[in-house]
Amino acid sequence: MEQVEKPMTLKDVPVGKSAVVRRLRGEGAVKRHIMDMGITKGVDVFVRKVAPLGDPIEVTVRGYELSLRKSEAESVLVDACHR
Repeated sequence: MEQVEKPMTLKDVPVGKSAVVRRLRGEGAVKRHIMDMGITKGVDVFVRKVAPLGDPIEVTVRGYELSLRKSEAESVLVDACHR
């Protein structure tokens, strides 16, 4: 049986690693909110830390720190970590 690889999301990126945004899932207000925060296709995102219970996730994007809910991070598809 062939295994299908699940797309990597921002939620899956380990602390201290970076990834490049491939695309955003979802539509409407949630997608617009994420884009308004500066998370768009092709941007580099560095995962700084994760709260003790796993939510929220703190990232650096476009030179500033940003906190995202896990649910928001799950809608950001990324390419493999590169740093």
